[in-house]
Amino acid sequence: MEKYKKFREDYSHFIYSGYTVNEDNEKIDIVYDFQVPGLSEFHPTWSFPKKSSYSREAGRRFEEDARFREMVFSLGMVELVSYWKIACPPQVVVKCGELDEEQIKWWKSLYFNGLGEFYYTNGIEENEDDFMSIIIDRACDNSDITGDRADSAEAGKLTGDTATEARGLTGCLIPIGGGKDSALSLSILKEEKETNYCYIINPRGATIETYKAAGYGEDKIIAAKRTLDKNMLELNKRGYLNGHTPFSAIVAFSATIAAYVNGVKYIVLSNESSANESTVEGSYVNHQYSKSFKFEKDFHEYEEKYIGSGTYYFSILRPMSEFQIAQHFAKCTEYHDIFRSCNVGSKQDIWCGHCPKCLFVWLILSPFLSQKRLAEIFGRNMADDKDMELYFSQLIGMEKEKPFECVGSRDEINAAVTLTIRDFENGINKGAKLPYLFERYKELGMYDKHLADCETYYTFFDEEHMIPEKYFKKLVEMIRTNHKEFLTGEND
Repeated sequence: MEKYKKFREDYSHFIYSGYTVNEDNEKIDIVYDFQVPGLSEFHPTWSFPKKSSYSREAGRRFEEDARFREMVFSLGMVELVSYWKIACPPQVVVKCGELDEEQIKWWKSLYFNGLGEFYYTNGIEENEDDFMSIIIDRACDNSDITGDRADSAEAGKLTGDTATEARGLTGCLIPIGGGKDSALSLSILKEEKETNYCYIINPRGATIETYKAAGYGEDKIIAAKRTLDKNMLELNKRGYLNGHTPFSAIVAFSATIAAYVNGVKYIVLSNESSANESTVEGSYVNHQYSKSFKFEKDFHEYEEKYIGSGTYYFSILRPMSEFQIAQHFAKCTEYHDIFRSCNVGSKQDIWCGHCPKCLFVWLILSPFLSQKRLAEIFGRNMADDKDMELYFSQLIGMEKEKPFECVGSRDEINAAVTLTIRDFENGINKGAKLPYLFERYKELGMYDKHLADCETYYTFFDEEHMIPEKYFKKLVEMIRTNHKEFLTGEND
């Protein structure tokens, strides 16, 4: 907290000076200009490919499009928080765009809630009103966005099917992270590959292997490149503030650019209902805030009112829990040897087998895949590792904090563990020795506590979602096909 206060005294302003767009027939490059006076300048970059005939139509110049420039400006607004957090200046000065009071409130809410983990882990006490002021410097230096905003917003009111079809927008853009969730979304939408694209930021092994396993060729991959400024990385090494930022918000704004440029209508996320649960019990601190339904709804409304691209952002897995996603993913065997969700091992494209994320994925899949098969996937038996006991306790709710990872709710993890133990008697693990963590679970009385309601998540369904009817039907069809009990528990 003392370091935070000192940095804010030493560095009072963060400046969003502007951005530069360079466009040719193959791609659009963007360079952002941020500055903390007296500390450093930052110039992160993005590059978006033009993959569709829509993006390469003769005479089409996106850099001359007011709506496109609004998207670029907005991506900069979410990108800047990664650099602001280095010293947390109390004033953010925006010199390259216009924001009204409602928008300023919207951005402050995203920053504050998206940085909840950052504040918590750095021991910083703040409130949403005072942590930052956003000041608009109307002497814009590199863009005429403000003059065109009214026309852009007015056009953006036509965001339904008629408007998007009039602009030539069709199909789905599916962000791919390399894990089980996006793989399941690809499976649900497998019959529409001809009109779909996969969206990847900085492709790596698992994301590449995932789209290949789904049957997509290079022509259907929109791979954006995001480059962090080296000055930020150097300042982090020198002890300036660091921590988690709302990455999924970056996915949302950047995917909107990728979809708009390439003529795609729907942006189909793979965020589940479980992402709504706070990481620190009884608080607003949520590692997955920008994957929550609140953010999904807020983003949709903001984009519709202030950008108006004609794209439609939603998560096709939103009604589901992580438990159900694991249940249905267990049938997607083509992905089992290639999917990866481990942040520790991401650069090497491996499961590290020692972190809480690896343990969570192991546990949530345990009712549906044998312990032997899981050991083949992860390279070791985590359920039999005493060193994983603290992470295990956090995941099942015996600690106030869950691990700061994208993991499921405490209740559904308990359901998964309880079902797995029960099935050691007559299920897929019949005859095998109960692993250490599961034995410990029984000793703590957790098995008896959760046995009566361990099947609840088979029929879980969250009514809060924004799925268009066409895709809602596809989700329901997948659920009914893979598991006959749906919503009411009645059999077809």
